[in-house]
Amino acid sequence: MLRDLRRLWAQGLSIALLLACGVAVLLISYGMYGALQNTRAAYYERNRFADIFASATRAPRSLESEISGIEGVWAVELRTVKDAVLDLPDRVKTATGRIISLPSDNGAVLNVPLVRSGRLPDPEASDEIMVNEPFAQANGYRLGDVIHANLNGRKRPLTIVGTALSPEYVYTIGPGALMPDNENFGILWMSENAASAAFDMSGAFNDVSLKLTLDADPEEVIDRLDDILEPYGGTGAYGRDQQMSDAFIDSELLGLETTARILPPVFFGIAAFLVNMVIGRIVALERSQIGLMKALGYTNFAVAMHYIALAVLIAVFGVLIGWALGTWAARGMALIYAEFFTFPYLLFSVSKFTYVLSGALGILAAALGAVFNALKAARLDPAIAMQPPAPPNFRRGLFDRLLAAMRLKQPTMMILRGITRWPLRASLTSLGMAFGVAVLIASSFFEDSMEEIIDVAFFQSNLQDGVLLFTSEQPVSILSEVERLPGILRAEGQLNLPVRLTNGHLEKRVTVEGSWPQADLSRVIDPDGKVITAPQEGILLTRRLAGQLGVAPGDPVDVEFLSGRRESHRLTVSGVVTQYFGIGAYMNAEHLARLFRQSPRITHANVLIDEARIDDLHRELKNIPKLAGLILLTDTREKFRSTIKENMVIQSMIYITIAAMITIGVTYNSARIQLSERARELASLRILGFTNAEVSYILMGETLILAVVAQPIGWVLGATIAWGMSFAFASDLYTIPVVLKSHTYGFASFVAIAAAVGSVLVVRRRLDTLDLVSVMKTRE
Repeated sequence: MLRDLRRLWAQGLSIALLLACGVAVLLISYGMYGALQNTRAAYYERNRFADIFASATRAPRSLESEISGIEGVWAVELRTVKDAVLDLPDRVKTATGRIISLPSDNGAVLNVPLVRSGRLPDPEASDEIMVNEPFAQANGYRLGDVIHANLNGRKRPLTIVGTALSPEYVYTIGPGALMPDNENFGILWMSENAASAAFDMSGAFNDVSLKLTLDADPEEVIDRLDDILEPYGGTGAYGRDQQMSDAFIDSELLGLETTARILPPVFFGIAAFLVNMVIGRIVALERSQIGLMKALGYTNFAVAMHYIALAVLIAVFGVLIGWALGTWAARGMALIYAEFFTFPYLLFSVSKFTYVLSGALGILAAALGAVFNALKAARLDPAIAMQPPAPPNFRRGLFDRLLAAMRLKQPTMMILRGITRWPLRASLTSLGMAFGVAVLIASSFFEDSMEEIIDVAFFQSNLQDGVLLFTSEQPVSILSEVERLPGILRAEGQLNLPVRLTNGHLEKRVTVEGSWPQADLSRVIDPDGKVITAPQEGILLTRRLAGQLGVAPGDPVDVEFLSGRRESHRLTVSGVVTQYFGIGAYMNAEHLARLFRQSPRITHANVLIDEARIDDLHRELKNIPKLAGLILLTDTREKFRSTIKENMVIQSMIYITIAAMITIGVTYNSARIQLSERARELASLRILGFTNAEVSYILMGETLILAVVAQPIGWVLGATIAWGMSFAFASDLYTIPVVLKSHTYGFASFVAIAAAVGSVLVVRRRLDTLDLVSVMKTRE
C-alpha cells in the first residue's frame, strides 16, 4: 500500500489537497462562527446587554417602578439618548455624535460600557465625556482633548476623559448610514446630570432598556411597555433581534453558517470522484496481483480493505493538512472579525466536535469513492484475474458512421472515439471540471451584485448629495430656510415614521417613508427598474416585507403609527418595490397629513449641494440647533464601495485558488490515468511514425474537449448555487440580487480552461521521456 502511495504521490496529493480545502472551509466557517458566537455571548453577559429596547419623546422617571413591575423584567435602565452635531477641532466638516447619559449614582446597570482608557465622566461635571474607542482612534484623540457639540442649540466644549467600548455598539452604524464610519460618527457618554441639563430632560428620560428573567415572555413585556410609554410618545418597543448592531452580527453568523453548508460538500464530492478514478485504475492494472493474492489465501475482505485503506490514508493526509490550515486561517479571520465588529476581546476555540466531524466527512468521502472498485477487486475470481481483461466489445454505431462521413483526421477520430467508448467516465470528468467553474461563478456574482446594489441605491433611488436630519418633526416651511443655507441648490422634504404593520397574525415593525409626488431626489424603484411615485392613498411595500406579511398588491394591511397621534389605519397595498438595504414602506406625505389631520411635516431634508461651497455649509450647520446631523451620500457611497472592494479582493483570490485546485485536481488525474491506460497505444503510434505533436494532441485533446464541454454545465451549476446563496444570505438588513453578466461566465471559464491546459501540459511532459521499449514490453 505504501509503495502504491509513493508511486501515486502526485495524484494522491491533489486528492488530499481537495479534501484539505473541504476540511479547512468547514473549520474556518464553524471556527469563526463559534468565535463570534462565544465572544458575543460573553461580552453581552459580562456587560449586561439588554433584551428589550424602547424610545419615547419625554417620559417621567417616576415610571421606573411601574416598568420594573412588569412580570419578567429583571432590570431597568432609563437614559437620555440624543444625536447632536459635533464641531471637531482642526476640521471644517461636521460629525454626528450620539449622546448617552450614564447614571450618576452607581454606574450603568445595563449596556455597561467597558472602559478602555481614562475614566468615567465625573457625575458632577457638566463638560466631561467618554467616547467610544474607534471614534477616538479614527480622529487621533487623546485624553484631555476638547471637542465641541451643539447640544439643544447651545455649542458646548466637552473634554474627553476616557474611551470605552459598548455591547450596544459592536457594529457602530450612524443614523442613515450603511457602513460604520468611525471618523464621522461617535458615541459620547455624559453623566446623567449633564445630559439631562443639556437636553432639558431633568426628571425625565427618552430611552429605556430592559433585562428579562429567563422565564419571561418577551412579547408580553413589549406589549406592557408600549402601553406604559404610549402617552409619552413611545415609538414601540423591540427585542434584541431588531437592535441594529446585534442584527448585523446575526446576519454575518448566518452567512458563515451558509458557507459551511454549501462549499465543503462540493470538495468532498469531487475528492470522492477522484478517489474512484484512481482506485479504479489501480485495480485494473493490478488484476494479476489480485488474482495471485487470492490464490494464496487472501480473503475478499483483506483485498477490499487494501484499496479502501489506501484511500483512507490519502484522506488522513488531507484531513491533517485541512486541520492545520483551517485552524490557522480561522484564528486569523476571527481576529479580523473581532476588529471589524470592535469586540474588546476574542474567545476563539474550535470545538472538538467540528474537528471530528470534518475529519470523519473527509475520510468517509474518500472511503465511499474507493468502495465500489474495492468490492470489484474483491469479487474477482483468481483464475479470471490472472488472465488479461477481455477487450471492450465495441460495435460500429451511428456516431462512428457520422465521424467517418465527416472525414476527420485520424488523431481527431481517436479522441472522439475515446470519449464515446467510455461515456460515463467522460461525463464524470466533465462534471468534476464543471464544479470548478461553478465555484468561481457562485463567488464572483457578488461583485456584479454589489455594483447593481450601488447603482440602484445611489444612482437610481437616491439622487441627493446629502440628507439633513432634524432632531424632531418640522413643518415643511423649514425647507425654505434650508435652501437659504450656503451651498444648498435644492431641498426636498421627507417624513419617516415608525409603524407596526399587521396582517392577521403576521406583524412587522418598520419605518414608513412619506414623500411628495413632485419630489425627485429620493425615488422609489419598482422591480422592473422604473421610477414610481407613492400613491395618493394606500401604501407601497418592499418585496421582502410584503412576503413576510403575506400580502400582495390589492390586499389590505393594518398600519399602527408609533409616533405622533399613534393612530391605526387599514390601508391597501398599492404595489411592491425594490429595495436592497433593509425593509420599509412608502406613502404619499400629503395623504399622511390628511390621515393625521395636520399640516405636512418632515423629519429629513434631501439636498443637492454645490461642492464648491461645501465648507461654508459645514460651518453653518455647526450652529443650527434643530439639526441632528448631515449624511453625505458621496461619502457613504465611497465608504461602501471601498469596504466591499477590499473584501472582494480577498474573497476573489480565495475562490480563484479553490476553483483552480478543483480543475487541476480533476484534469491532472484524468490526464494522468489516460496516459497510464493508453501508454502502450501512444508508444505504438510513435513507433508507427506519428510525430510527438500528434501523439500529444491525442493525449491532450480528449481532456481539453471535456474541459470545454464542462463550461456550460458549470455555468448552470454556478447560477444555481448563486441563487441558493442569495436566498440563504437574505435578511431584513440587506438583500443580495443575483446579477450574472457575460464577463463573469467568461472569467470563470478562462480560469478553468487555463488550469486544465496547465495540468495537461504537466502530464504531456511525460510523453517526451516515455521509454518506448519498456512500454511495449508491458502487458496490455
